[in-house]
Amino acid sequence: MTQQTFKEQEIPLLELEKIGLTKNGRLNLHEEDIRALLSGNRTGMLRLENLVADGVHIEALDAKLSLKQTEDGKLDLLVHPIYRRPESPSFLTDSEVEKLEKGEVANIEHFLFDEEGKPKDLLIEFDKDTNEFIITDTAKILVPDMINSEYLSLEQKERYRKGKTVELADGTAFQYTATDRHGIRSNKLALIASLLVDGGLSYVVHKGLNALFNRTRDEKDAAKNGKGYNLAFENMQAHERVAKEGRQPSPKDEQERGYTRTGRSR
Repeated sequence: MTQQTFKEQEIPLLELEKIGLTKNGRLNLHEEDIRALLSGNRTGMLRLENLVADGVHIEALDAKLSLKQTEDGKLDLLVHPIYRRPESPSFLTDSEVEKLEKGEVANIEHFLFDEEGKPKDLLIEFDKDTNEFIITDTAKILVPDMINSEYLSLEQKERYRKGKTVELADGTAFQYTATDRHGIRSNKLALIASLLVDGGLSYVVHKGLNALFNRTRDEKDAAKNGKGYNLAFENMQAHERVAKEGRQPSPKDEQERGYTRTGRSR
């Protein structure tokens, strides 16, 4: 799920200006890429032109971008170019590296102990676009409470956090990924994720989603929105209307409009 992690006013515009992605103080990026940055994800592949780094002029560079918060709370802009040779994590075996690079597996879970001796559950993926390994702390993955108006069980949430495929009652399937600017793949082109925040629901509409890892899909079928999606969309609109009135809808309000634990209306 791509819930907003950073605020737009925190984006380092000066750094983006240096690589030609701001104009008159405004971001020169597609909305989906802006959302990806604010959500802590990587953008799609971008063409950067006329760059100057360490006194060296770079005519053009294809790269993805992301933001990282520093210890003082500010945001740094990270550039992820296409690497000639991937640098694999030292804790992976040669077999694990090969499986990721060849696309035989979507990800590999690995347990480590940090410098303080605390256990960390890591998810390692390989970004073929940039030829780079991506390491994600699963504890920092934001897991949705609902997808297409269906509540996720604890088991489904754990599967999502570990990058495994989760399937809903209506056949919609999805999985977390750090390699995609949406942060999620699906057998559907669109889905609506919901998160319980301060007693109410927030919504994120994902459109133009990529297919599940190494799985083909019928694009006509993928474009069809089911009853759960339509119900979630109606509730999202109702949520927005209530918010404009200065009220905050409660989970009970959402359920009265049709939510159940299986995502089906009463």
